Amino acid sequence: MDPIAFTKMSGSGNDFILIDNRDRVVDEAQLPRFITGICRRRTSVGADGVILIEPSASADFRWRFFNSDGSPAEMCGNGARCAARFAFIHGIAGADMRFETEAGVIHARVNEPQVRVKLTDPHGLRQTVRLELASGPLQVSSINTGVPHVVVMTSDLENTDVRGLGLEIRRHPEFAPAGTNVNFIRVDSDGGIAIRTYERGVEDETLACGTGSVAGALVAAVTLSLKSPLRVRTRSGETLTVHFRRDGGRFHDIYQEGCARLIYAGHLCEEAWR
Repeated sequence: MDPIAFTKMSGSGNDFILIDNRDRVVDEAQLPRFITGICRRRTSVGADGVILIEPSASADFRWRFFNSDGSPAEMCGNGARCAARFAFIHGIAGADMRFETEAGVIHARVNEPQVRVKLTDPHGLRQTVRLELASGPLQVSSINTGVPHVVVMTSDLENTDVRGLGLEIRRHPEFAPAGTNVNFIRVDSDGGIAIRTYERGVEDETLACGTGSVAGALVAAVTLSLKSPLRVRTRSGETLTVHFRRDGGRFHDIYQEGCARLIYAGHLCEEAWR
């Protein structure tokens, strides 16, 4: 492949490599190797994921999202904000846009550097899931906000073993075969929540997770009767705002708002993924 133009962006600390692939500049046959190669930190660009912007017959564009291990994911809230701002900057879409994802069509509005996205309605809420873990039983909640999430309430967020416990829950038979993302939340004194997330596909704690922040907010709304909008403080220190409407046990009109930062732009040489 010839050198490929890319943009590095960050959504609340979740970092991504974005590529305009409408002219198929990425070789599909090399895609898995390409994704894992350029996401390597220290020896390449490094990122939590890669977003390819591609043509759509029914929306402004279509995206394909890949985790750093090369696995595709249906949805990523922080990535969605970055994709929207990228599309706006490059004239692919206007400030109000629609784009296709594997989780459905996402609506977004760009007000630089802030972006507000409307997510698809969540489903599969379970409030009391009992897991048998190595350390003993643990009660969690689960919900799908475009991708599957588990939410664990804790009063000691700082000392939670996010990586160890997150990995055990992520691979628990209860969530096989696809696995799940795992979020640990604590209610703050200002009425918002703080969150830490172990991300499936990254296989580590990340500085933020957009769909995880929505999952945490909705579970907190059900469990603790918290109201919309909810501020969610991520591990990076940045805050996401989650808006929602609730009718009984059903949530709809889910919006997530936060920053989508431009970090740098350049060209990927073949040695970046070899």
